Amino acid sequence: MNRSLITISTVILLFGLLAPAVGAQDGDIPRGIRNNRYFIESARLTVLAQQALDEGDFDASSEYSLEAIRFAQLSDEYVRLQLKIRETDNAIAAARSRLDFAASMDAATRYPVEYNQAQTAFTEARTFRAGERWDDAIDAANRVLVALAGLDEAPSVAEPPPPPPPPAAAPPSLPAQYTVRSWGTTSDCLWNIAGRPWVYNDPWQWRRLYEANRSRLPDPNNPNLIEPGMVLDIPSIRGETRQGMWEPGRTYPPLP
Repeated sequence: MNRSLITISTVILLFGLLAPAVGAQDGDIPRGIRNNRYFIESARLTVLAQQALDEGDFDASSEYSLEAIRFAQLSDEYVRLQLKIRETDNAIAAARSRLDFAASMDAATRYPVEYNQAQTAFTEARTFRAGERWDDAIDAANRVLVALAGLDEAPSVAEPPPPPPPPAAAPPSLPAQYTVRSWGTTSDCLWNIAGRPWVYNDPWQWRRLYEANRSRLPDPNNPNLIEPGMVLDIPSIRGETRQGMWEPGRTYPPLP
């Protein structure tokens, strides 16, 4: 089998395994971490590799495939690092909250040994965090919780109930149409348009735009060919309200 055929098959398989694997570990991974620049570049290169393969340019397909694999691996490393940093910061925040509670009940006087141990562990956690020793920082932050676990709670003081919140204003509607701009100015393609926060906030939803606007494309069978000046419909994806044309300079909320 031609080397390029093997390579493009490998990158498509690898790209299909790497990205969902992280999402399967933690369903709360923010899109900004999951759809990072390495992930998006790997997806773009995978498309180019397939196009080159379809056109019979096996050398180009091989090069694109290898680069797609490299960026997919970088994406995986980036996601793991960001999740570890997130875990570290959450642990330190929990330790800080527990220390603040201990201070509010005069733990330095009532429980001096435990309080001093907790302060020492918290200082170590922040030092390890600054040195990017994530696991050591998490361990030190957890020692704060252990040291202060047996503290008695201070007597609660009744507080008047908070006033009711004001009625929430209706969120502004999202645009229902978008006018394609030039690639040189905005890099407009269905992938990039779908990834914009006020469209779908997810480039993988490009096919929804394609299916909704297929009949308008110069070549209905080629989703990569869109032209400046085309007006694209943006169908609702989660029941969100959409109306009107996208206006440059106007602030739209991201799709939740």
